[in-house]
Amino acid sequence: MIRRMHIALNCTDLDKSLQFYQNFFGQEPVKVKDNYAKFELEEPALHFSLNVRPYEKSGVLNHLGFQVANTEEVLEMGERLRQAGLLLTDEMNTTCCYAVQDKVWVYDPDGNAWEIFYTKEDSEFESAGDQLDLSLCCAPPEPVMIEFNTFKK
Repeated sequence: MIRRMHIALNCTDLDKSLQFYQNFFGQEPVKVKDNYAKFELEEPALHFSLNVRPYEKSGVLNHLGFQVANTEEVLEMGERLRQAGLLLTDEMNTTCCYAVQDKVWVYDPDGNAWEIFYTKEDSEFESAGDQLDLSLCCAPPEPVMIEFNTFKK
């Protein structure tokens, strides 16, 4: 069962973005680091994160997704997407965005990244990889573009 919609935005000034989104959502974030912040809203059910990243090339949108209740739901949704012919990337027990997570990634035809994820526990580290490589955390692997069948009436 999907618990929350997930939206991850890139930002260049975390303090300014935090001030805006605290006012916009009317609540405090549940996690703040030097280069990351997370809000978890109940209504609407939203997992919203800010990632300090330059966005001249990649834009403001980092990725979209759904937070689910456990690893089994990640695997079930991943299998359903595979059965539908979508190409997935699995990341199990990965450290990303200051949390240990199980997740799968998929791209839509325009290259927008979607993740299905379960957060197992918090982490003091942004990612499990090289701390200087911003692409390792809160950003999916390189997109795999696939051709979708078009149906004619």
